[in-house]
Amino acid sequence: MFLLIMGIMAGTLSGLLGSGGGIVAVFSLRKILKGDVSRAHATSIAIMLPIAIVSTIIYLIKYDVDIMLTTWITLGGIAGGIIGAKLLVKLSSKWIHKLFGAIMITAAIRMFFG
Repeated sequence: MFLLIMGIMAGTLSGLLGSGGGIVAVFSLRKILKGDVSRAHATSIAIMLPIAIVSTIIYLIKYDVDIMLTTWITLGGIAGGIIGAKLLVKLSSKWIHKLFGAIMITAAIRMFFG
């Protein structure tokens, strides 16, 4: 039941905020995987893919999406995903944890103060 609730929360936040579900997934997976940060991040990405596909389909149907803009950013995102996946196996869990926290704090401050 916990996993289903985690999935509902991750999917809802992703559909609403664009990527907030990954944060829920990482925190939850760290508890399930007993703190294995690298595995939690990798599993979170795998969870978010189908959620993002469903959200994308809904956004494409209901909203005006700039396809050219989306295409270029997606190409850059694919390159970044490859780089990030390779870095994930090279960096220690300690540094991944600190980087993730720093990004979350920076994002929170920017969102709060606009």
